[in-house]
Amino acid sequence: MRIGIGFDVHRLVKGRRLILGGVEIPYPKGLLGWSDGDVLCHAIADALLSASSLPDIGRCFPPQDPRFKDISSLSILSQVSKMLEERNYKIINIDSVVICEEPKIAPYVEEMRKKTSEVLKIPPSKINVKGKTAEKLFLVNPEGMASISVALIE
Repeated sequence: MRIGIGFDVHRLVKGRRLILGGVEIPYPKGLLGWSDGDVLCHAIADALLSASSLPDIGRCFPPQDPRFKDISSLSILSQVSKMLEERNYKIINIDSVVICEEPKIAPYVEEMRKKTSEVLKIPPSKINVKGKTAEKLFLVNPEGMASISVALIE
């Protein structure tokens, strides 16, 4: 058994769609990034890469590389899943927290679990996603969003 942790943070800006866990959430701002900026998928990817002792997401999918410009983070997760399969790793479970002041993500959590589980080829019951605020202490509303994920593999 191996465990890994992943973290990602992005700024919210006008003119971008807000994508979390592969789900588009209606909101006037989206996450700034080279890809679609999906902090949840990025944190999950980093946790899986970490657990398998592979390079982090920034080294596997470098920003400024034209191949990854505006790429769906579900595609990144799919590629990470293949990297684990090649090394005979199996995902046991993933636990994630999305930290943001707004929007509330609870109405979208089940769809996030479904989309990420399909890409990772595991049941949704093996993925947990929850939203938390930072009480406006270090992610001043509504400037940004972060996610932390832990993955257990064997």
